[in-house]
Amino acid sequence: MSTSAKRDLIEEYALVARALGAPHRLLLLEQLAQGERSVEVLASKVGMSVANSSQHLQQLRRAGLVTNRRDGKSVIYRLSDDETLVLMDLLQKHARRNLARVSEILRGLSGGDEAVEPISRAELAQRIAAGSVTLLDMRPADEYRMAHIPGARNAAVNALVRLAGAREQQGEIIAYCRGPYCIEALQAVAVLRNLGISARRMEGGLPEWRAEGREVVASDIE
Repeated sequence: MSTSAKRDLIEEYALVARALGAPHRLLLLEQLAQGERSVEVLASKVGMSVANSSQHLQQLRRAGLVTNRRDGKSVIYRLSDDETLVLMDLLQKHARRNLARVSEILRGLSGGDEAVEPISRAELAQRIAAGSVTLLDMRPADEYRMAHIPGARNAAVNALVRLAGAREQQGEIIAYCRGPYCIEALQAVAVLRNLGISARRMEGGLPEWRAEGREVVASDIE
């Protein structure tokens, strides 16, 4: 390969890296991992103007990370494929291993302790089939309604004390949320374990579960 051709190739790889190099774009990707969304909905979800969201989404599209389509006057975006999930996961794994600040933040979310080892999706599937776990979906209600793991109950961190007091024990509680940048499942586990309840989070989130071809369902019930 000529030096010129290699330089051109590396520049294309760098285009993807640059697209991943803005926090707001990672937030947009996290949202799109839950399902396709209009620019207006995405802007509301991540707390940006429609114009700024559109600019960030165009950067992601140029890097091949998302695609879009028109639906009347709206532009609807979705992830290009499940490989984007892999890239997002690699970013957080690298950061957890090598950035002290990340470890510090995660310990804070876990109540000052090291985060409990998550349960694998394969093991969770077996335990769901056996009826030996209680499953909590910690995402917002609209995302839960779009798709969730069968049998999961939608919950919020600030309601866990009441939920724990009202529930009948059915094995270990497993919490999950959006994916590699999820914090709500970590927080849920910390709250529940502080109440003396056995709890862990699922490795990954709903998008990774679905990408493996595992069953998800939609619901109008929160």
